[in-house]
Amino acid sequence: MKPLRELWPFSRLLPRRKKPLGQRGEDLAAKRIRRGGLKILARNYRCPAGEADIIALQKPAAPADGEGTIVFVEVKTRAGEQAVLAESAVDARKRRQIANVARYYLSHHADGQFSARFDVVAVIIPPQGKPQVRHIADAFQP
Repeated sequence: MKPLRELWPFSRLLPRRKKPLGQRGEDLAAKRIRRGGLKILARNYRCPAGEADIIALQKPAAPADGEGTIVFVEVKTRAGEQAVLAESAVDARKRRQIANVARYYLSHHADGQFSARFDVVAVIIPPQGKPQVRHIADAFQP
């Protein structure tokens, strides 16, 4: 009797597909954020105000500093060595949209006294070599 694998034409192993560039960048950004001591609360958070790539919590250094800081992170990923900085793509319209998402999130999900911070993580994934990840804390004020 033939093995089931030979009888069923769809059981062949399919080649692995690469993740889309943006998802690879967000995975690298999330790893960097966690290494920086932040706890990721949400990824690709969607609400009526828009979307935030990553929402994280930075716990306070001292109890008197409140409950912590909710960090809203915009991830910009580029392939190759581009002269234009990835973080320059966070223009005024995008900053307003992230600020609106932050207001929505804080009003619906944060019960305590949290401050908000807006970070940008720029990821450059060259065709060959190691990706470069740059975390810019407090990148802008809304």
